[in-house]
Parts: sequence; C-alpha cells; structure tokens
Amino acid sequence: MSGPSVEDLLADLDDERAAVMALVRGLPPASWALPTRAEPWTVRDQVAHLGWFDAAFARAISTPAEFEAERDAITDLEGFVDAANASVPEAGPAALAWWQDAARAFDAAARACDPSTRLPWYGPPMSLRSAITSRIMETWAHGSDVADALGTRLPPTERLRHVADIAVRARAQGYRVRRLEVPATPVRVELTGPSGEVWRWGEPHVSDAITGDVEEFCLVLIRRRHVDDTGLVVTGDAAREWMEIGQAFAGTPGKDPVRA
Repeated sequence: MSGPSVEDLLADLDDERAAVMALVRGLPPASWALPTRAEPWTVRDQVAHLGWFDAAFARAISTPAEFEAERDAITDLEGFVDAANASVPEAGPAALAWWQDAARAFDAAARACDPSTRLPWYGPPMSLRSAITSRIMETWAHGSDVADALGTRLPPTERLRHVADIAVRARAQGYRVRRLEVPATPVRVELTGPSGEVWRWGEPHVSDAITGDVEEFCLVLIRRRHVDDTGLVVTGDAAREWMEIGQAFAGTPGKDPVRA
C-alpha cells in the first residue's frame, strides 16, 4: 500500500507530541492558565484535549464496541468535549503526565492493530493510518495555540505535509458545516515545505490555485490566520472561497479569523 507506514506515522506523531510537550514542560502554574485563541480554552485545556482524545482513540482501537456505545450516548458533542477536558488533572505537571500516558496507550494500541481495520470515531469510520495522521494534525493545531499563548512558535517541520494533506482532502468540510453546496470547481495546491521541497495536490492544468508556504496554508485551514495576512497566492473564486471558509477539522467553525 502506498503512503507512509504505520511506524513512520507514529514516529512523526511522537515527534509532534514531543515538540508540544517541550513547550509546557516546566511552565509555572500561571502560564498553564493563559488564554489561547480557542476561547475560552487555556493552555491547560489544550493539553487536556490532546491527552483525552489520544486516550479516546486508544479505546476506539482496542475496545471498539465499548467506544461506540460511549459515543452513541452523546447528545451534546461540544458539551461532551468540555466535560472531557474538565476530567483531566488540573495541575500542569499532572496534566502533562496524563497526556504522556494517553499517548503511550494510543501508540501501543495502534501498533497492535491490523492496518486494514476501519476504526470507529465521533465522525465517519477511518483507517488506522488516517487516525494517526489526524492525531498529527490535531497535535500541531492545538500545539500552535499553546505556542501562540506562550509568545513563541512551533518550528515548522516536514510533518506539516500531513497537516496540509488532511486540509486539502477536507476541502468540502467548510461547506458542509455551513450547509453550503460544495463547488465542482477543482483547486490546485502547491506548497513549499521547510526544506524548500514543493508539495502538489491537484492537476497541473487547473486554473484555480493556491500556492505558497505550507505553514501559512495550514494556519489558514485551522482557522487561526486570515488568508490576507499570509503570503499565499490565491487564484480564482473557488480558491478564494475555500481559503475564507475552509477548515481541516470536524465540528463547528468557530469565530472567523480577524485580519491583523
């Protein structure tokens, strides 16, 4: 099967986790309470979210029937997410240790899983590789919020290719959550990674296009940066609309990014 192996994806996920964990290890208590762009979440809430959903995915892999019963009992997903965050230890070091345990549980479950298995989740079922890739995207996205709250930045890496790939494949998501018709016009994407390599999606003859830096593209599609505050070159109405309403994640879009 083409694409990265499970082991390669897990290595990238572990590296992404390590980058975010390094941001918060040793933080004073006041810093854990700093607000992030995902209002009203704090730094602690972002870490709690990452740990809780690593643990949830471990359950989805290891005990799918129990996970599905838990999922099917949810009547308010946003309330469920907030309650999940609240269940994680409050103290900073304890929350970080809890996430580390959850991360190990996820990795162990993924390594024991048949890669052809379709895994239950809160949305449509997904493959094991897609599950790991989604954790890379989530870890980077929430890690970016943490970094921003702390006045720093996650250094861009080649792992952003995974995030960009999810963002491209999720183009329809921004339309669906707004109950809009998904346009038939294709959009070509050409992004430059940190090493200078150019990654391409779509056919070369397609006129609507987005070109530029992969980190900026990803920040736009996690709805943390307005496209007009980037150096991305956006050509065509369909491409422009995507950059204004697109999102790489499930759930509601939240507040629109405000121009700096």
